[in-house]
Amino acid sequence: MPTSFTVVPVEAQGEGRQRDGRQREEEEDEGDERDRGAGDGIARENSPFINSAELGRGNTYEGKNMALFEEEMDSNPMVSSLLNKLANYTNLTQGVVEHEADEDSKRKEVKGPRMGTFIGVYLPCLQNILGVILFLRLTWIVGTAGVLESFIIVFMCCACTMLTAISMSAIATNGVVPAGGSYYMISRSLGPEFGGAVGLCFYLGTTFAGAMYILGTIEILLTYITPSAAIFKVTDVSEEPEAMLNNMRVYGTCIIILMAIVVFVGVKYVNKLALVFLACVILSIIAIYAGVIKTAFDPPDFPICLLGNRTLSKRNFEVCAKFTESNNETRTTPLWLLFCDSSLLNATCDDYFSRNNVTEIQGIPGIMSGVLADNLWSAYSEKGSTVEKKDQPSVAGSEDSKMGGLPYVFTDIMTYFTMLVGIYFPSVTGIMAGSNRSGDLKDAQKSIPTGTILAISTTSFIYLSCIVLFGACIEGVILRDKFGEAVNGNLVVGTLAWPSPWVIVIGSFFSTCGAGLQSLTGAPRLLQAIARDGIVPFIQIFGHGKANGEPTWALLLTAGICEIGILIASLDSVAPILSMFFLMCYMFVNLACAVQTLLRTPNWRPRFKYYHWTLSFLGMSLCLALMFICSWYYALIAMLIAGCIYKYIEYRGAEKEWGDGIRGLSLNAARYALLRVEDGPPHTKNWRPQLLVLLNLDNEQLVKHPRLLSFTSQLKAGKGLTIVGSVLQGIYLDKCTETQKAEQNVKALMSVEKTKGFCQIVVSPNFRDGISYLIQSAGLGGMKHNTVLMAWPQSWKQTENRFSWKNFVDTVRETTAAQQALLVAKNIDLFPTNHERFTEGNIDVWWIVHDGGMLMLLPFLLRQHKVWRKCKMRIFTVAQMDDNSIQMKKDLQMFLYHLRLNAQVEVVEMFENDISAFTYEKTLMMEQRSQMLKQMQLSKNEREREAQLIHDKNTASRSAPAAEASVAAAVPEKVQMTWTKEKFVAEKHKNKDSNASGFKDIFNMKPNQSNVRRMHTAVKLNGVVLNKSQDAQLVLLNMPGPPKNRKGDENYMEFLEVLTEGLDRVLLVRGSGREVITIYS
Repeated sequence: MPTSFTVVPVEAQGEGRQRDGRQREEEEDEGDERDRGAGDGIARENSPFINSAELGRGNTYEGKNMALFEEEMDSNPMVSSLLNKLANYTNLTQGVVEHEADEDSKRKEVKGPRMGTFIGVYLPCLQNILGVILFLRLTWIVGTAGVLESFIIVFMCCACTMLTAISMSAIATNGVVPAGGSYYMISRSLGPEFGGAVGLCFYLGTTFAGAMYILGTIEILLTYITPSAAIFKVTDVSEEPEAMLNNMRVYGTCIIILMAIVVFVGVKYVNKLALVFLACVILSIIAIYAGVIKTAFDPPDFPICLLGNRTLSKRNFEVCAKFTESNNETRTTPLWLLFCDSSLLNATCDDYFSRNNVTEIQGIPGIMSGVLADNLWSAYSEKGSTVEKKDQPSVAGSEDSKMGGLPYVFTDIMTYFTMLVGIYFPSVTGIMAGSNRSGDLKDAQKSIPTGTILAISTTSFIYLSCIVLFGACIEGVILRDKFGEAVNGNLVVGTLAWPSPWVIVIGSFFSTCGAGLQSLTGAPRLLQAIARDGIVPFIQIFGHGKANGEPTWALLLTAGICEIGILIASLDSVAPILSMFFLMCYMFVNLACAVQTLLRTPNWRPRFKYYHWTLSFLGMSLCLALMFICSWYYALIAMLIAGCIYKYIEYRGAEKEWGDGIRGLSLNAARYALLRVEDGPPHTKNWRPQLLVLLNLDNEQLVKHPRLLSFTSQLKAGKGLTIVGSVLQGIYLDKCTETQKAEQNVKALMSVEKTKGFCQIVVSPNFRDGISYLIQSAGLGGMKHNTVLMAWPQSWKQTENRFSWKNFVDTVRETTAAQQALLVAKNIDLFPTNHERFTEGNIDVWWIVHDGGMLMLLPFLLRQHKVWRKCKMRIFTVAQMDDNSIQMKKDLQMFLYHLRLNAQVEVVEMFENDISAFTYEKTLMMEQRSQMLKQMQLSKNEREREAQLIHDKNTASRSAPAAEASVAAAVPEKVQMTWTKEKFVAEKHKNKDSNASGFKDIFNMKPNQSNVRRMHTAVKLNGVVLNKSQDAQLVLLNMPGPPKNRKGDENYMEFLEVLTEGLDRVLLVRGSGREVITIYS
């Protein structure tokens, strides 16, 4: 989006400007030093947008033009400061610059990046893509799979990398990509878990690629350059493959040690030799094309010898004939001796040798020969079978003739389409070379897409054209001859090259050496970048290195993993392994682009515009398909490794917030789900308690009853919604710090108690309103709580307790009005922690009234947890005089059977009887206390003392006269009263007339009959519960509702206190008014 900027000069104070500038620079330097020293020791991204509050530190702006903003300069710097910081922002490739700067034992000023698209992106990608597979295996793939299937293989792999390059270009141009390349792009787009898992997989792929290049180097050396250098030599042809593998192991170990030393000592020489190695690759490819052109008019002379239709290895003979005529004398040839037991014409020979003729054909008939038609189709074979020419006359020998030890060209492995895909795919990797060098480019956002896509287009053309040209120029049996045994041990692609096969042999040798060195240089730096991010704890040691930044420990680990590939020793076995890791990396690059595009995050503004989420999705699908096409078991192993790393980072890794797409995807999915849930209330089958847990905090903002969170986790087991709320009294502007501290404390306790949920702290002028706010507004949309869990206010009679009885009763009323269930845990400090285990005992449910099934659902949920698992469930219900208790028990058992709940059922009969004197006395005491407190307007301390005094007086004697009372009512304006004898006498005489009648009424009053009946029920029911459930681990009771007349709120608390008296652990349950459990499926 083109944007024009206008810079408007503003006159400022001239005097003192230089002084202010110097002061500003010094303070900014100090701020930078503080930035570098602060934190967790993990390297931060050198971004001008991170910690931008530090930019303007020290900018004491004394001018008048910007005085309106001077108080915010610390947090919101001037635009000029920001632009100055942007101009000085550099981001160079990790390790290389530091190494070169350390050569002179002093720090030099880092030069700005100078490389353009061609040198910085195109050529490195070309060098990484073209390599060992092109020279050693492509001809064999063409011969085995045929031109058509080879074309499909190459086209699929190239399409995969092209689609990945498009996605990578979009990500790479959406901001600056520091060192780490693909790891950085994936981790910042998909989060630390995916980034770490895929980054380590990419590291393993790069390391095994180094092993593959080294194996290719040794194969060229021992097979085509100096076969005599082999340490393990055998005379039996059948033992030759095993000896070759042992030679590769020995030479590979030596070469990897040598390369590791080179990388350790002088990485800058590796970078400087890169162009030399690239020149070797380019010259080799030019030689191939020149050789193809030459075959049109002058094909090279590479005759191959066939016995029947079987190809012969020409290592042990030169004349392709059974006999030779010399001076009218027929003589047998060395070939005869390989198949017969003597040189005589009447010797006993191999049956197939006797029946078939020896013929000699041209191995490279040329592009005009029409051999392309013969090579169009596949010729897959089993391991150990001979390489045979189609349409060549052949007479089958006897079945018992053995081919072992005969000079045939054998296939060393079983071939099939999917296996060839796995072997070929490493030849198209290397597309990340440009993005890894983003810090060295003049304009990375322009060069990376252009250079990478051009490099892939060029290499794709080379590979596809080579397939057609190889099939059109070379005989099929030569193409299937992997090691060139039929052409005197020459490299097959070398036989086609002009002017000499040695151009290809030497060029491929140096290119594979260079590629191996590049892998051993790049892989340790990738591991170092992951380690320095600090997301995988167990690899943090590999973030350290030499003083100049060289990753020494990472290099040792890389060499060790590379040695594993060397010990495998077979290039064809190592190639599919690294194919898996590269394909997984490319798959997640495509996924990252698709996720960012679909989410449409505001920060997703790539300069590369030629991308679409469908292309990214297609690339991701193609990568996944190729993984299973190559090798389904390798694919599963690679995914298992990545999955284990992912879960390890998730549970043990450092938490990072990188604004990644997975977090955005989670938010998008959450929004979608919330909108779906908003459609209506959940069905009874899906109902579960979504809890709002009301916590009390002390003066230090610590949780008073931690066991309430323990009980929450036992009840929820991590399922459903849990909101942990609390109220701070005051004004939010004054309580910001305390709110944050309280939230941290609650979250820390939630983590300890393994309570999965959200924390919400509300600041309100009073607790009553704060709790109301939570009940009304906690949650979002359809994800709102339907149940409130709170602790019983143990000290409700002590009025200085902020969660007084009045707040509690109002909370009960509000949950009922909001149609929410209520759970009140009494004696919460006696409830078990998550580490305790009940080995026996009962959970007793007293089902007095129907509440929608909450009482039966809660024990079932609790017994899912380890704490309550071994407890048995018992259900008690109460039968009145008119009820048939036997039938009630049968009906209840049948009901529980349909609910699929296992519980012992018992029906308790409560007969009508007279109200006891104890009940009458207790009710009278309760009402007297309430009436007294209404008449007295004392301070909090005096009110508590007064209530206790009335209680003691009634307990001692009901007949004592009112004149002996030790208190008197205070006038409203008196707020402090110390009850000395003198003061008591003064107050008595002062208020004698006004209070005497009041106290006389209190001590002579009769209890309200409604309260007497309620107290009778509480006392009677409490006695029954104690009789049956005193030893129960937990008792669940129906919680009666508060009175409609608010004047009796305090009496309501007394009823509940009497109802639960003598029980250790009680959970009072009040339903929400809807069914929460059903007998239907």
